[in-house]
Amino acid sequence: MVFAGRDPSMSDTKESEQFERGIAHFNSGEFFQAHEVWEELWLRATGTEKPFLQGIIQVAAAFHHFKRRNVTGAKSLLAAGLAKLSKYADKHRGIDVFCLREDIERWLVILQSAETLRDPKFPRIHEVNRPATEP
Repeated sequence: MVFAGRDPSMSDTKESEQFERGIAHFNSGEFFQAHEVWEELWLRATGTEKPFLQGIIQVAAAFHHFKRRNVTGAKSLLAAGLAKLSKYADKHRGIDVFCLREDIERWLVILQSAETLRDPKFPRIHEVNRPATEP
């Protein structure tokens, strides 16, 4: 898969593997690690991929803040990430962006209501080309 706006010095395979590694961290609830992996891609990105990567990075950082009990930071970053992701198609870069946006919107409603979450179910990033499975 060729990604528009990518660093030509990085092979498509290596970039894809790094992107997938970020997804694996995110889906495992390792939000800081996902943020770090994707940030490396973001730093090299150009064009339309840069804001997309920034959007998913902000979402990962938001859930990292939530886990550290910084609800204000989580709300702010979720809103910023959602704003960026809303500019992309429902399926982008091999993931179901529509589903991710719906999950972010649900979380924003929960966080706005100041509802206490005892065992939060964090969103997962579902790949378009593979069936979505629960952990």
